[in-house]
Amino acid sequence: MAAMTEPARASGGGEGPPFLRSPPFPGVAASIAAISLPIGPDDPREPVEDALLDRITQARVGGAFWRDDPWARIAVADCIHACAQDDDAIIAGLLGVPVIGPDGAPVPADALREAARARIGAARYRDCFTGQMVDAAAAVEQLALWRNLFDRNRRIAAVSGMTWWKRRRIRQFLWDGRRSPPSLSPAAALDRAAAQGGAVAVWPSRVPAAMMSQAQDRGVPFIRVEDGFLRSRGLGAALHPPSSIVVDRAGLYYDARSASDLEMLLATTEFSDALLARAERLRQRIVATGANKYGLTGDQLTLSLPAGRRIVLAVGQVEDDLSVRFGGAGIAGNLDFLRRVRAVEPDAYIIYRPHPDVVAGYRRGHVEQGAALALADCVDADAPLMPLLNAVDTVHVLSSLTGFEALLRGRDVAVHGQPFFAGWGLTRDFAPLLERRVRKLGLDQLVAGTLILYPRYIDPVTDIPCSPEILVGRIGDGHMPSPNWLSRVRGMQGALQRMWTVASEKLRG
Repeated sequence: MAAMTEPARASGGGEGPPFLRSPPFPGVAASIAAISLPIGPDDPREPVEDALLDRITQARVGGAFWRDDPWARIAVADCIHACAQDDDAIIAGLLGVPVIGPDGAPVPADALREAARARIGAARYRDCFTGQMVDAAAAVEQLALWRNLFDRNRRIAAVSGMTWWKRRRIRQFLWDGRRSPPSLSPAAALDRAAAQGGAVAVWPSRVPAAMMSQAQDRGVPFIRVEDGFLRSRGLGAALHPPSSIVVDRAGLYYDARSASDLEMLLATTEFSDALLARAERLRQRIVATGANKYGLTGDQLTLSLPAGRRIVLAVGQVEDDLSVRFGGAGIAGNLDFLRRVRAVEPDAYIIYRPHPDVVAGYRRGHVEQGAALALADCVDADAPLMPLLNAVDTVHVLSSLTGFEALLRGRDVAVHGQPFFAGWGLTRDFAPLLERRVRKLGLDQLVAGTLILYPRYIDPVTDIPCSPEILVGRIGDGHMPSPNWLSRVRGMQGALQRMWTVASEKLRG
């Protein structure tokens, strides 16, 4: 089988685009997204080593890889007809597929590799997030990240259950290089996915519980989407769109009833030394900046703590959250959780920390002040969380992500539910251990799986898919979007709900 290509358009000297170039991200100016800039014929060129060509071949980046995937098309061809400087000819040469030139003669393999070196060397490369110039190897790694994202998105036919104020961001996360899947009703999404032989992606808490079994009955892969662990500036309940999501084909990280993609990653991945070193650097950067799921908190402890006593932080949650329902090991809400903490910490000074969405009045889980203080020594919702984590002896959680954030900071963490970070030998576990989690992990293995391999990230400044390091840098530097009119309206709604809750408490005495 021979493949035909368009006439050659060589890069360099202004005759065509660089071989290593950015996809046309929707709504993003090409000047912002560009990772390469052509150079003139007389400009100096960096040497292109074999190791770089090998990495390009391994990552399958270069040319318009996001469109009709020339790498996949050419890999199955017996030969292609093209000029040696064409994108397709260079890809064929890197893959070892014969190339027939316009004169009908085979193009020598060495000539194809030299053409690849010339095309790659005919550009300067830039970090599209900082604007700084980088080498070609860094550009290849960025393209590889995007390629991996597009490949995972290609079979998503439709999405459902996405709130209207998240839909633009979800489209960005799920763009496959050509299109983003439409947001449809559950029934319409299943129909479209079944007709196209694709998958349906859903926000689990916003679609009918029966939708998964309906998808299984129709042979439609069912993908779950949820906020990531480094989410955005502010609360999701306050309508701040996420800068990170997870897309899970097996389950979801907060649902202990079955294994998720994250659990399988943690259980089976052979973590390389390079990946673990990267995870350690990322963890240190997160700790240094104070970054967490909701952006940044203050860096000074504002709560007075008693000297000479064991200090325990008990972290409340949204009681009807799916992470509590499916990962809470049957504990009946925040008051029950607080009773259990007191039972195992009878002499400790306990600080109860209600969930910010509950404090804001958006979600369920309020514990009356008197009931909370019958078990805890202090109820505090205002002290900056990260300095508080560093000041206490132990952090008790049900399934709260705060337990993971405490682990990042080297804290002792006691867990009463079955969250994704429990059962690997890093926490003190009071709930029954899951038989699936038999591996013992180091902290940076947990970080590598949870923050590097599993989630997806979008830079809130450029709107381009990025690495976790970029997002942590944005959070740390304060380059996050300011509250918009939606979040302000939502804030007023929460304030009214808080007033009603307090008034109801007083009426009950």
